[in-house]
Amino acid sequence: MELVAPAAVRLHPARLQALAPGLARPAYDRGALRAGIVHLGLGAFARGHLAAVNEAAIHASGDPRWGICGVSLRQADTRDALAPQDGLYTLALRSADAEGRPRQQLAVIGCLLETLVAPEDPQAVLARIASPYTRIVSLTVTEKGYCHDPASGALNLAHPDIVHDLGQPLAPRSTIGFLVWGLQRRRASGLGPVTLLSLDNLPGNGHLLRGLVLAFAAQVDARLAEWIGQACTFPCSMVDRIVPRTTDEDRAAVAQALGMTDAWPVQAEPFLEWVVEDRFAAGRPDWAVGGARFVDEAAPFETLKLRMVNGAHSALAYLSVMAGWGTVDQAVAQPALRRYLADLMRMEIAPTLPVLPGLDLAAYQERLLQRYANPALRHQTRQIAMDGSQKMPQRLLGTVRARLAADRPITGLALALAGWLHFLRGVDQAGRRYPIDDPLAETLAQRLAQAEQAARDASPGPAAALAWAREMTALAAVFGDLGRDERFVREVAQAAQSLRTLGVAGALEATLAAMRADQD
Repeated sequence: MELVAPAAVRLHPARLQALAPGLARPAYDRGALRAGIVHLGLGAFARGHLAAVNEAAIHASGDPRWGICGVSLRQADTRDALAPQDGLYTLALRSADAEGRPRQQLAVIGCLLETLVAPEDPQAVLARIASPYTRIVSLTVTEKGYCHDPASGALNLAHPDIVHDLGQPLAPRSTIGFLVWGLQRRRASGLGPVTLLSLDNLPGNGHLLRGLVLAFAAQVDARLAEWIGQACTFPCSMVDRIVPRTTDEDRAAVAQALGMTDAWPVQAEPFLEWVVEDRFAAGRPDWAVGGARFVDEAAPFETLKLRMVNGAHSALAYLSVMAGWGTVDQAVAQPALRRYLADLMRMEIAPTLPVLPGLDLAAYQERLLQRYANPALRHQTRQIAMDGSQKMPQRLLGTVRARLAADRPITGLALALAGWLHFLRGVDQAGRRYPIDDPLAETLAQRLAQAEQAARDASPGPAAALAWAREMTALAAVFGDLGRDERFVREVAQAAQSLRTLGVAGALEATLAAMRADQD
């Protein structure tokens, strides 16, 4: 990946006045900003969502306390790209006009003041968390960054990073380790508490984060755990914006529009939603001016997002990778897949959702399909398919449990889960191979080998599919006790058999017919 051409004119604070007059840019004094927010996991989503909303809040208030210190927990590429630009980058909001022609709206974001690389200087990260300026520590580290058991939500004390961090207070590796050792420094220095704010797609993400932090802290010092539990706050939040990975083509398009090179712009859809519980230990920006909504209880909104948006997204991704549909807009243009997603949301997901007064659920579902169809984003289905073992419990299995408890059909959901399990073979239906990018990749490969052997040992046909599904769903780290539910196992077996014998297109048609028969 070529970040920037050698002789290119770079985006830089000294060149902001050279930008086109109508292009949004920082209108406040960046030199007066202080990093009141430390953000762990400085990927595209954080820069396309949190920083964009925060930028609007700073513009509206002029309050200099809310600059962002971003922390890359693994790699230096974001820091290396943005440091020569003094943290400036471009947000390109992309959509399409009525004729389907792509269009974009650009804004230069200025509230990212500093980027740290945790493996290079963990003490600098700890010092930022313990800084008197810091009031909020926020996170977008993905599901796997929490070092927990996805099925139970408990801290995995055997995780190599957690084992390391419990013995290395000066050089932690994990998100949880950085948080606890940083908070220990705050307490030892007599500083006040902070808000720890998860923006990851996890149910009850604030409650989960609190439990993990307290579990780690209890291993360190019971009094530290007590202080964190009493003083710090962990609001739950729901975030929603599609932010695909930046490509060299995106860089070229942004450079042409800017008249200068941005080594790492971010592209996103115009749609943005952020629902966050208004429980902050040391103040907060007025993010409402940037589109956030402050509420007393985020759980209903979280459930809506995880089951409807993320659940449908994952269902789309695994089936599409297997079929060879490389982008989300290409996939949702397939009539059978679009009908399947519409029926899945309407028939099986929607009845499990809590009541949200004022929400037109049918309009929400239709708008979601329109968002998926956005041709300007080119969102890769392989990107969505990453880390399935961490995503399935909250995106699909919660809905499955609700349907089973109500004795309702799970035909469409079973196809989505079978799609993930089928995807784990690492080869699509045209014979093209791809890697499995998942923290449990080795465990999943072993489980798949056992399942294939179990299928060979069984009678051909449905018995083999059932033996295969029984072995795969017995993985308790993902499925919990669902592997002991015979109805669930049979449904997954039938869907997997359909995928193997009919292919994705045939399985979609068969599933659609079965789902509609379920409604009769």
